[in-house]
Amino acid sequence: MKPRDIEALHSVSSPTVAPDGSRVVVAVSRPDLGANATVGQLWNVPLDGSASRRITAGRNDSSPKFSPSGELLAFVRGTKGGAGQLYVMDAVGGEPVCLTDAKQGVSDFSWSADSDRIAWSTHVPEAGRYGTVEGIPPAAEPARHITGLNYKYNGLGFTNDRRSHVFVLDVPALGTEPGYEQSPLPDGTTPSVELVPESVQVTDGDFSDSHPRFVGERIAFLSARHENRDRDLVNQLWAVTPGASPESLTDLGPLDIQSFEVGADGTVYLLAQDLGESRSDFVGRNAAVYRLDGRTPIRLNDPESIDATESDLMVVGERVIVTNRDHGRLNLITVSDSGVDALTAGDIEVTGIAAAGDTIAVSFATADSFGEVGILRNGVIERLTDFGAALRATGLVTPEELTVTGRDGYPVHGWVARPTGEGPHPTLLMIHGGPYSTFGIHAFDETQVYVDAGYAVVYCNPRGSAGYGQAHGRAIQGAMGGLDLADVLDFLDGALAEHGDLDGERLGILGGSYGGFLTAWTIAHDHRFRSAIVERGYLDPTAFVGSSDIGMMFPQQYHGADREAMRAQSPQEVAHLVTTPTLVIHSEEDLRCPIGQAETWYATLKLNGVQAEFLVFPGENHELSRSGLPRHRVQRFEAIVDWFGRTL
Repeated sequence: MKPRDIEALHSVSSPTVAPDGSRVVVAVSRPDLGANATVGQLWNVPLDGSASRRITAGRNDSSPKFSPSGELLAFVRGTKGGAGQLYVMDAVGGEPVCLTDAKQGVSDFSWSADSDRIAWSTHVPEAGRYGTVEGIPPAAEPARHITGLNYKYNGLGFTNDRRSHVFVLDVPALGTEPGYEQSPLPDGTTPSVELVPESVQVTDGDFSDSHPRFVGERIAFLSARHENRDRDLVNQLWAVTPGASPESLTDLGPLDIQSFEVGADGTVYLLAQDLGESRSDFVGRNAAVYRLDGRTPIRLNDPESIDATESDLMVVGERVIVTNRDHGRLNLITVSDSGVDALTAGDIEVTGIAAAGDTIAVSFATADSFGEVGILRNGVIERLTDFGAALRATGLVTPEELTVTGRDGYPVHGWVARPTGEGPHPTLLMIHGGPYSTFGIHAFDETQVYVDAGYAVVYCNPRGSAGYGQAHGRAIQGAMGGLDLADVLDFLDGALAEHGDLDGERLGILGGSYGGFLTAWTIAHDHRFRSAIVERGYLDPTAFVGSSDIGMMFPQQYHGADREAMRAQSPQEVAHLVTTPTLVIHSEEDLRCPIGQAETWYATLKLNGVQAEFLVFPGENHELSRSGLPRHRVQRFEAIVDWFGRTL
């Protein structure tokens, strides 16, 4: 796979299953270099094995959901330079009808049980901001008056002046003539503008309300509406009847509710993390499934042995289906009052779940595909699509799994990907972000591009990573750069010993975010590496507080609140020890790891005479490598390959 082959990375959304169980609809998207944008359409996938086909022609159609009646299909359509709006179409096909004109676009939505209404959420800008008043550019907006700590978010920007709120609309009957209004322009012309149905705003205030779902006649949603909400990470479950004030459905406690769904019998199930008495101890905390009994959440699985974090939540009868993250895999399990049962096993990463009756459909990734659609039959996921064909055609290598016993006897699990042909191959140690994240078994563009360029790639999930139990994830709390550093170096040594065609003299190291932290920390303490790349790095914990969108919590929880403890675990404090040639990559609009983190660290290297270069991407945020403009993503890959080519 070469950098420009990112166009073959077809991502597949969570599926929606027709109520009669006959077919699945998904959104399939990919980077498009010609458009310099992510483009995508909806695809119909029959469950009888017949051919899949594209059913929409929008620039970027996403988030499909069948109505409970099965007669309609709603989705979000993005346009060039415009916010994504809610559309609905006849489920058998036809022209979609636009239902919203939200300035900030539709974030999430759900159907009512009778298919007559849709609840949806969007960021609501204050008057005079974000284009709400014609002729007022961003630089001419009034000053922002900030009184709390939670006022910005990576990829979005300021949030205190555009909180997310919930709306509801009546779905119009299809086939009727749309209404139009005349919009006079300065030149005297009056082009027709199609009207959208009126939506009713049902929440307001200085709160962010999200994930709307119908619970009977009420609309339930997630929100932090308690005092001191800037000091913790807890979201509660609320409900509102249009025209009335919201009421909480859960008591304020240690649970941060990430998502919820309602069973056919009205039972509410939650996916939530227990953040302890402080309501902010998120390090190494797995989400678990809860059943709501009155106002009391009843936990149904042990979060130590099951990691359902970031899973879809699908209710089927009295069971809940989620994914369990384990050793780089994501397999299906069922959770109920009776316990936990495995539905699938094997080398797969399930990324989305949907059900209708006994039909369970999934989107998933494998070692040779970025995204596919399948149906669960007899404990096995049967693949129904082949969106990965274009990616396989670029030429993929299959990484080899490896477990190395570390210096203290701890097992370190990961993979080694090697180029074809005789070695010795220059070798890259790649470190993931998070740190409570994980490398997995799916086809990974980072690995494939570097292997194609002639490098062996060594990567693992050291202590601090997800998918190996909470104790594994919490092991580095208060001591980042300790056990995690030992694990990545021990894994590298084990890979070099296992594979004789890896060149132990030509070593490079790279990582982004927390991976940037550990890369910078490593080259200050171990000088075996000839070259390094520090990308979107978390490099100065003390400066992170107040500048990052997560700065109010992240450094304190991972390092401890004491300033000297933070300094003792700071790559910036040991930057003067670095001698390794280093390329620093960052994005101008990164609010997760603000660019000042990189600027200070890079300047320290340059002032100390280290060979260093700085690559800055305009208009991009922390997600550049995953969802940035396609041409920037290609330029990033080309720059990385060029740097290692010059220095290794």
